[in-house]
Amino acid sequence: MLLNGMLRVGARQGARLLSSQSVMEMPPCDFEPPPYKGPTYQDTRQIRKDLLSPVMVPHFTNPLLIHAGHMQWLFDHTGKRYLDLFGGIVTVSLGHCHPKVIAAATEQMNRLWHTTHIYLHPKIHEYAEQLTSKLPDHLKVVYFVNSGSEANDLAMMMARLYTGNFDIITFRNSYHGASPYTAGLTAHGTWKYNFANGFGIHHAMNPDPYRGLWGGYRDSPVQSVRASESEVHDGVCASSDKYLAQLEEIMMYSLPKGKLAAFFAESIQGVGGTVQYPLGYLKKAFELVKANGGVCISDEVQTGFGRTGEHFWGFEGHGIKPDIVTMAKGIGNGFPLAAVVTTTEIASTLKNALHFNTFGGNPLASAIGISVLEVLENEKIQQRCQDIGTYFLQRLAELRDEFEMVGDVRGKGLMIGVEMVKDSTTRNPLSPQTMMEIWDLCKDQGVILGRGGYFGNVFRIKPPMCISKEDVNFTISVLRNVIHKVQR
Repeated sequence: MLLNGMLRVGARQGARLLSSQSVMEMPPCDFEPPPYKGPTYQDTRQIRKDLLSPVMVPHFTNPLLIHAGHMQWLFDHTGKRYLDLFGGIVTVSLGHCHPKVIAAATEQMNRLWHTTHIYLHPKIHEYAEQLTSKLPDHLKVVYFVNSGSEANDLAMMMARLYTGNFDIITFRNSYHGASPYTAGLTAHGTWKYNFANGFGIHHAMNPDPYRGLWGGYRDSPVQSVRASESEVHDGVCASSDKYLAQLEEIMMYSLPKGKLAAFFAESIQGVGGTVQYPLGYLKKAFELVKANGGVCISDEVQTGFGRTGEHFWGFEGHGIKPDIVTMAKGIGNGFPLAAVVTTTEIASTLKNALHFNTFGGNPLASAIGISVLEVLENEKIQQRCQDIGTYFLQRLAELRDEFEMVGDVRGKGLMIGVEMVKDSTTRNPLSPQTMMEIWDLCKDQGVILGRGGYFGNVFRIKPPMCISKEDVNFTISVLRNVIHKVQR
């Protein structure tokens, strides 16, 4: 412990020398945005204040007025360029205005924009074939909707109808949507309102290797500083059984015996701050759910479509076979599109009554969805996530060793979180004021980061999956410079 502490102090002293250097130059971009012709910045902010819902609070102390985008870059009304490391909240998967997606959308718009699935049209059928081919063989029936909340709504209904049971379990710190129905699934007080929700929904202890009671090893190139508190045997972290006992207690004491309807799990928690689980936990949890009559639902809204690098779907990294998979966000590269994929047996429950979605699987959305799958394959995006994401995590780990306030670096592929703390021993969250200062300064130097976690102290890095090593190096340079300034 003493040696590790000396090394860490030495690294921090080295960081102070490095941080005194100027920030490296932003990587080049040959795209020129068109001139901005909209309302003035002041008028835009006044319209936002007067006419848009007060819940629509823009990011940053001085919000950005964005008017153009190209791949990993965004441009404000003055023409200033920013490296987008949040991708419209993990939604722009391939890059802003990707030319091949634009071409597919334009071709379809010139032919047919909309007709519901009361008619046959080719694109929804072509897309259903291509999308389900990316999933395990037992998941063959797809229902298209428009958002992740809608997808999780439908998954809840399917699970209850199929099992005949009512109770559902999710994790504390999870996020599965903000509609009146999915608000109950979400266990994150920041997103809760004072209205009736969550009837029949229970929240299990979150098996968090960094903040949880028992620490643990996770599936990440960078381990938690608390990994040594547990051991790994045959690929399973010993802390998994301790967290699993907490899940089992809910089934024993809070549910009718053996009458669970469903268990929801994000493969890696998104809004909750890129939280992963101890090795082997989720597989054992799925087995426990099955033994209690429930179906297992994987929320791939943020982790799907190659983002985690090693696999196309996040759940594959856990060695599990879900009964239902929900997906959205990156599925359409920013176009409103989502889906629920399940087994033939579970899907058959919807034959007992009508369930209709006006825009689900419309021709334009389906054409865009097909183009996203094609680009993912042709441009080897999943491999890029693996290579660039691993490099990014390793570079961020350098900052964790250099700066006391960088508490944890975690994730897989380009699903990355950096948790900021007052000090590494207590793991107390960095103050909101200091977080905002770092956030603003990074933006001023051309890097847009997301934020998440219950305390808002986790920088969420989920960029368009086309970023380069040069972009990573630029980001590290900016973060090092900004943290040094704030720390000083």
